[in-house]
Amino acid sequence: VCLLTLFSSNRKKMNLKSERRGIHVDQSELLCKKGCGYYGNPAWQGFCSKCWREEYHKARQKQIQEDWELAERLQREEEEAYASSQSTQGAQSLTFSKFEEKKTNEKTRKVTTVKKFFTASSRTGAKKAEIQEAKAPSPSINRQASIETDRVSKEFIEFLKTYHKPGQDIYKQCKLFLDTMNHKRDLSIEEQSECAQDFYQNVAEKLQTRWKVPPEKVEKAMDQIEKYIMTRQYKYVFCPETTDDEKKDLAVQKRIRALHWVTPQMLCVPVNEEIPEVSDMVVKAITDIIEMDSKRVPRDKLACITKCSKHIFNAIKITKNEPASADDFLPTLIYIVLKGNPPRLQSNIQYITRFCNPSRLMTGEDGYYFTNLCCAVAFIEKLDAQSLNLSQEDFDRYMSGQTSPKKQESDSWSPDMCLGVKQMYKNLDLLSQLNERQERIVSEAKKLEKDLIDWTDGITKEVQDIVEKYPLEIKPKNQALAAIDSENVENDKLPPPLQPQVYAG
Repeated sequence: VCLLTLFSSNRKKMNLKSERRGIHVDQSELLCKKGCGYYGNPAWQGFCSKCWREEYHKARQKQIQEDWELAERLQREEEEAYASSQSTQGAQSLTFSKFEEKKTNEKTRKVTTVKKFFTASSRTGAKKAEIQEAKAPSPSINRQASIETDRVSKEFIEFLKTYHKPGQDIYKQCKLFLDTMNHKRDLSIEEQSECAQDFYQNVAEKLQTRWKVPPEKVEKAMDQIEKYIMTRQYKYVFCPETTDDEKKDLAVQKRIRALHWVTPQMLCVPVNEEIPEVSDMVVKAITDIIEMDSKRVPRDKLACITKCSKHIFNAIKITKNEPASADDFLPTLIYIVLKGNPPRLQSNIQYITRFCNPSRLMTGEDGYYFTNLCCAVAFIEKLDAQSLNLSQEDFDRYMSGQTSPKKQESDSWSPDMCLGVKQMYKNLDLLSQLNERQERIVSEAKKLEKDLIDWTDGITKEVQDIVEKYPLEIKPKNQALAAIDSENVENDKLPPPLQPQVYAG
């Protein structure tokens, strides 16, 4: 009995471990893998924004060095080949000197271009030439501003009035940054993001060091600066055509649609939607995560994620009558994402990653919830049978739509359950049945088509065999048959044919 009890206990522990195996994420995994203590991000390969920029700069400088070495080697080879192709020494000297001068000018121009390309974005105080170039009129600046842009601009100006002298300088810096960004439309989205991040960092440093602004006012100022800048830049930098963000959005949406059959029990979600309060919290969480796409400012999108997460924590707390843990939060967030299927999810994540104030993503509850959302999306993209404790056969059948898990029976429904939810379950069950019938009909139709083809081929073969075995022979035409009495010479003496006689009764 003791052995059975011990075995049963160990088995329960193993089952519990297997249930958590696919969804559990250690809190240390949410932090930057370089060990700086800030939150990491899958979009930054597990680094925080600060460490990612350092790694990105190192990789970029290494790539630049390799490109220059390759260019110099090719240049030397080209010069040697060109010099050897000259017939006379004098002509060779004159032509080569011109070629050398041309190459030197070209190399100087490339060096200047590369320096501007990689260093101009890391400085806030631009040179006079660059300032004059940035102030050139741009059609995008002179266009009719939208109502929202006008409103945000007025709010920004009113906010800066409370800062007096620093406020004027901040406004000039923001206008200069917007003009510069409008002249850098040809840069990649990563380079534009680098410009924005450098601008945030430099303005925050000026607020703290030059103007001695308190930390709490610096945070408010940075929020207003981000709102003003990104409201104007939104249409240019959100899901640009030069990236594959839209392709990723469609892939995630298709993946979530294919996972519509996943139930809360499969994810070990500690939420009981039969409780009206919990059901309301779930609906609010889904609404918040969907509403994220309607916002234009990265901070506002982060606020939607934070509100969604807080509703999730409240739903878990009401269900369990105790505070929720991280192991409870992540599976529930995954379930909310699967149930809501937010539009342009990857584009929104990339937009926040690229253009949000980095201090919000590195620390605080906004950064924590955003990191969990990134983990939830990564988990959905890699979701497999083992994560849901299903056999591979069942997982493949569910993903292909051949069948679906058994839906909740009407007898077990709570009387307080929403009529729409009941109708939804009925419709899903009906669609599943219709899908199975359709598959059977298609299968039988294909079988019938194959049988007809086989039968036609068999009949054709039999006819060919008979024709080959008994070939058709055409005989000559026979003579016409003579009358039966044609050779009777005495036919004239024959009596006439008998005529029928009618007798009166």
